[in-house]
Amino acid sequence: MPNFSSQYKKLRRSVEISGKSQSTLTNYGRCLAHMGLYLKHDLLDLDDEAILDYLHHLKQKHKTPSDSYFKHTVYGLRYLYRLYQKANSRVILPSIERPKKLPVVLSTREVRILLKTPKLLRHRLVLSLLYGCGLRNFELCQLKITDLDLDRKVLHVRQGKGGKDRYVPLCDLLIRGIRTYLYAEKPVEWLFNGKSHTGEYTALTARGVQWATREARRLSGIKKQVTAHCLRHSYATHLLEMGTNIVTLKELLGHENILTTMEYLHVAQLSRKKPFSPLEKLYENPRP
Repeated sequence: MPNFSSQYKKLRRSVEISGKSQSTLTNYGRCLAHMGLYLKHDLLDLDDEAILDYLHHLKQKHKTPSDSYFKHTVYGLRYLYRLYQKANSRVILPSIERPKKLPVVLSTREVRILLKTPKLLRHRLVLSLLYGCGLRNFELCQLKITDLDLDRKVLHVRQGKGGKDRYVPLCDLLIRGIRTYLYAEKPVEWLFNGKSHTGEYTALTARGVQWATREARRLSGIKKQVTAHCLRHSYATHLLEMGTNIVTLKELLGHENILTTMEYLHVAQLSRKKPFSPLEKLYENPRP
């Protein structure tokens, strides 16, 4: 593929200097490489028609890639064009509206069922930290043993989304599980280890977390679409319902903008009178 290697190096350098996450680089690089291989053409020399044809091709595929793949392709192209000062060129990329979907939230009963489902302590602890600390998938993967302060009952989340650090509380139940896990598993450096192809210890991968979550859902019989991020949504919603104020929740979640946190107000069942169907009241006091 013409010139992609040098373009990727420049892309990687810019992403790393700007402090964006490794997942951003991976997503942009993968989508741009796929596009270049499909079109067999230098990405910087594409005309409008070639770009639109390829984006239409992505939208027409029924199974893969997903909407996120389409989004990362568009965002990756925009980033690449800015790097090469093509932002004001003839190429016009489509705008992408943020979908207005409410998050999937588990009930407290469903969370209890899910957390006790895995047979391995390691997998139970992975799910418990996702829910009990409201962690993102990549934040859990990069947790190190030194990030645990079991005496002060806090967890140091380093370099979360937007490069922000934060502390989140650890409950006694989680601390007992962590102590048991550390004694039994003896992880190296990272709290949850994976292994490289050479057999060296590495951090657990996001795919490993996704697999553990997917298996727990399958074995539990829960019908909702349970993902690692669903547990974070459930953490936020349940804290609101338990009386945590919105500003505190914003800090616990590591949100940049409180408007993002306020989305949970749409799903939390707060102390105000819960909405109901008029059908419930229709026959309460039937007329004679």
